[in-house]
Amino acid sequence: MLDNPKQVKQEIIEWIRNYFETNGKNCYAVIGISGGKDSSIAAALCAEALGKDKVVGVLMPNGVQPDIEDSKEVVEALGIPYLVINIHDSVTGLSNEINKQLSASQCIGSNELSRDAIINMPPRIRMSTLYAIGQCLPGGARVVNTCNRSEDYIGYSTKYGDSAGDFSPLSNLVVEEVMQIGQLCDIPKQLVTKTPSDGLSGMSDEEKIGFTYATLDHYILTGECEDPQIKEKIDRMHRNNLHKLQLMPAFTLKR
Repeated sequence: MLDNPKQVKQEIIEWIRNYFETNGKNCYAVIGISGGKDSSIAAALCAEALGKDKVVGVLMPNGVQPDIEDSKEVVEALGIPYLVINIHDSVTGLSNEINKQLSASQCIGSNELSRDAIINMPPRIRMSTLYAIGQCLPGGARVVNTCNRSEDYIGYSTKYGDSAGDFSPLSNLVVEEVMQIGQLCDIPKQLVTKTPSDGLSGMSDEEKIGFTYATLDHYILTGECEDPQIKEKIDRMHRNNLHKLQLMPAFTLKR
């Protein structure tokens, strides 16, 4: 864990400022606010680094979001401008159209969206929404990636969904380290310790992946895992999801 969370927090803030100085001076930071710890903490860091008026929060429920009040509590506590964009019609419309075409197709093996496709469609629509809003802001914007190192290590994110973005303030911190930083931020503390959930499957993160973040964090930082079956599962998930972390392979033409 972090020996000096206050110092690391300040280093992240300076890193964000330097990123914008080089890659988007006077731009806004646009961030999806889920009500979970990662987006809440990333938003707080951006607001401190850039000023609250330069951070735009976007709440994107898919129909009814049971914890939408948590999202509103974050943006109100930080005092940042925000929008509420309900993506339900977009998700439903696209799903219906794809299912209609799959059902009518004679050359594709499936006649309806798979469960994984249904789960991953909303985060991809949310990311499109963030970039659309960013392009409407005067001077442009940069989209915040809110993934942490633990999630990235096992690929627990949606490719071109929440794994996308222009800059990532938390991606080198494991979950426990993110929580250490969160305790120092001006956000409701219950959101820092809130049980993490992807908001897609109806399960907590730890229920879905089959081990605790504490176990995962310890393994990432030390290489130690007492349970060989869990170790093998973590290793397998890491191998299978490296494509989410690596740059897109490109054919090199020999000239």
